[in-house]
Amino acid sequence: MVQHTATTLRPAPEGTRLGELWDVLPEESGVDANGVLTIGGIPVTELAAQYGTPLHIFDEVGLRRQIRRFVDGLAERWPNSEVLFASKSLPVVGMYRVAKEEGLSVDIAGGGELQLALAAGVDPAKLHFHGNAKSDAELEMALSVGIGAIIVDNEDELDRLERLLTKPQALLLRVIPGVEAETHASQATGGAKSKFGLPMDQALRAIERMNAHPLMEFEGVHLHIGSQILNTRQFAEAVEKISTAGTFATYDVGGGLGVKYTYADEAPTVDAYLDEIVAAAREHLPEGARIMIEPGRSIVARAGVTLYDVLSVKRTGNTFVAVNGGMADMLDVALTDQRFEAVIANRVTEPWTESVQLVGRQCESGDLLVDGAELPAARTGDLVVLATTGAYSYTLANNYNGALRPAIVFVGEGESRLVARRETYEDLLRLHAPAIEAAAAADARA
Repeated sequence: MVQHTATTLRPAPEGTRLGELWDVLPEESGVDANGVLTIGGIPVTELAAQYGTPLHIFDEVGLRRQIRRFVDGLAERWPNSEVLFASKSLPVVGMYRVAKEEGLSVDIAGGGELQLALAAGVDPAKLHFHGNAKSDAELEMALSVGIGAIIVDNEDELDRLERLLTKPQALLLRVIPGVEAETHASQATGGAKSKFGLPMDQALRAIERMNAHPLMEFEGVHLHIGSQILNTRQFAEAVEKISTAGTFATYDVGGGLGVKYTYADEAPTVDAYLDEIVAAAREHLPEGARIMIEPGRSIVARAGVTLYDVLSVKRTGNTFVAVNGGMADMLDVALTDQRFEAVIANRVTEPWTESVQLVGRQCESGDLLVDGAELPAARTGDLVVLATTGAYSYTLANNYNGALRPAIVFVGEGESRLVARRETYEDLLRLHAPAIEAAAAADARA
């Protein structure tokens, strides 16, 4: 194994913002003697040469460390507790395996996520099945493997379960707490107009129905007020609201803790978040009840970066630096106007002299990764790292303009491992086999 020497360069070299950049890059980041960014002890130039770009890179050491902050921190404050990984943030077998190894339970939201978790060896009893529109087929699949709990969203779902249950099944009910989260409108899920869960009056009727059914083991209530929430007081407000639903064995207060994406963001620490949740629980929830939380973004976001090649630089009044990816692998820039920070990873220590539009290659003006990225003068062939991309980037990746989904590698202590291979053109064409075969047959007859 090649040994690499890296330094975190504190204080930052003059003319750079490295001091701030460390707060959005993975914990195990550094710079080698050649001024190249390293992650997990490996220069990103070597990762690009080995795996190609675009490439999602995850600091596995920092990732596992962040998981332990949640698990140990909650257990110290409230022993009867459970941490579930909100797997929609990174639904890949390699991440499900890390969750299993670190003792997490897992939140899934569909048959596909169920299959991925099972493929990773996750115990079905540690899976919680979420979603506002579960199909009969998905419920049957979950019940057949012995799913740990189903989070019921609506009374139509109770109708389905009444038909499908053949043995006792643990259930929770998702309720709408009436908390308007301070986040992007598309990420708010706890307000009165939410499509998820039931308002309190309807929830009480559904609870009565579950308690009356011999095979429905109702355990408690679940809520989730939204995603990328930076005001921890809102989580405490949600705990207070959920307490009005009644006294139960379990209270799942969901996830949603926000992270620092840009230099300007002020994100709470895990400790600050847990302090707020547990203080509210001590005031409003029954002593001895089980508390569950569902971090996702706040586990994986900072641990991941995305590595691109610079394909063109245009200076036309504005400077446009275009990379070989974009909203096909970073759809959050279009869905939620999410913006990131970036660095020229092969020239980290050079003075950052330009403010540029870092753009992707998709045919949309909204394919803007960073608006006003401060960088050294960019050149074709440079490598750009987009920071804090670990959450939802792979989840939301798509084939717009025929783009191929990037590979994922986990790195740590100077070693790397491929977790998900790069999509190929063969993969892209496979789903179109019926039309391709029909076209070939028609051409042969012509």
